[in-house]
Amino acid sequence: MAARFNKHRSVLSCIGLSGRSRMVALTLALTGTLAACGGPKEKVSQPALGGFVGEVVADEPRAALVARDVLAKGGNAADAAAALGLALSVSLPSRASLGGGGACIAWRPGESAGQAFVFIPKGGSQSDAKADRPASVPLLARGLFLMQMRYGSVDFAELVVPARNMASHGVPISGLLAADLAAVQSSLLADDKIRAIFGNDTGHVLVADDVLVQTRLAGALERLRSAGVGDLYTGALAQTFVEGAQAAGGGLSTTDLRSDVPVAEPPLTVHANGVDISFLPPPADGGLGMAASYLAGGHGGEPAVAAWRARQSSRGGSVADAQALLNSGSLPAGGALPALPASTSFVVTDRQGQTVACALSMNNLFGTGRIAGSTGIVLGASPAQRPQPLLAAGIAHQGKDEFRAAAVASGQNVAADTAAIAMRAALAGVRPQVTNGHGRANFVSCPGGISSGGGRCFGWTDPRGAGLAVGYKPTAH
Repeated sequence: MAARFNKHRSVLSCIGLSGRSRMVALTLALTGTLAACGGPKEKVSQPALGGFVGEVVADEPRAALVARDVLAKGGNAADAAAALGLALSVSLPSRASLGGGGACIAWRPGESAGQAFVFIPKGGSQSDAKADRPASVPLLARGLFLMQMRYGSVDFAELVVPARNMASHGVPISGLLAADLAAVQSSLLADDKIRAIFGNDTGHVLVADDVLVQTRLAGALERLRSAGVGDLYTGALAQTFVEGAQAAGGGLSTTDLRSDVPVAEPPLTVHANGVDISFLPPPADGGLGMAASYLAGGHGGEPAVAAWRARQSSRGGSVADAQALLNSGSLPAGGALPALPASTSFVVTDRQGQTVACALSMNNLFGTGRIAGSTGIVLGASPAQRPQPLLAAGIAHQGKDEFRAAAVASGQNVAADTAAIAMRAALAGVRPQVTNGHGRANFVSCPGGISSGGGRCFGWTDPRGAGLAVGYKPTAH
């Protein structure tokens, strides 16, 4: 037992937990919720030549290619999803940054529902008087680490390398990032430090195909690779981040970084038309909206979430409460929500059918619009200052063994409905008809299941967006 305790204690050092949070997480570790990170995992190996390797769909093409390469080298869906999320912090920092957070749902054959990982950041504990632009606690790295520790197959440090290299060598500005930069140009360029990264010599923001180099962010990512994720929460990188965040008006403390942790929750589940669908659970309540919309034929997601949030403010609400509402078949409708923050989403499926679907957000385009000092990390906006985004993701499987579809979406207030429409299309094995609205969906569909070799599987991303759906089917030489 002592050996087992010491093994899991090393896990908690990796993720950077202490005090009461450490003891809670240790309980989870000892019951199997957390896997060990202290011992070495196998390195990503070369795949067997030929056959189906997997599908990747994301809003940003270069991050999608990072995940595709991880699959091609033998990593599984959790490995590829973690690498993709980190890559987005470099190539799409308007919507995904180490300073932000999100939620993921993971499933693998043999599981009845999978597991959800919710890492929606809280705000800092310091008063607004000390923070003119309150920032969120940086939970992206911690959340991806927890997910990959539970479902992954390689050392997390290996998955940081592509993002670090992208930040160091530079990456061309994608169409989505260019649009986000143009949308907030005047306010973004008002800050000297962020202007030095995202501005050009003419006094304007970078545009599509300009090369974005983030040397200081590369240094922070290298620190995560060499010292471990916990360094951003309890180590030297944490101290540097807090000093930079406070100087930028973010109002964060080292206590905030230690105490705010991701959680592993059972997903919400629905059985319909012969398939089981797992959705993100509250507090990622876009999953509840997606489930309600799916059951209603692709509408009603926003009113369902509005009613849920009203319920929470008056009497609270747990995952079990949300599941009970779904089971009752009579979800309340609560009108409209205020304008919600932007997000981004992606899906990764590997050759075995293991699947990860994630939605990430900064609680505002480019978060606070400021950088955490020499770390180069764009600070997310405190949820105390902005309404919570709709983070919608779901995975469908037939029984415990056959993956069928996964769908996610962005689109602020319509994200839940958009993801539900995408899920219905993915299960039917067709591309949805999209002509208007600002929702953008990504899905992977396997109408015949993975067991058929993946030959009929395909990924889809909204053609009105700037994303990429990519598979990998190497040919024997």
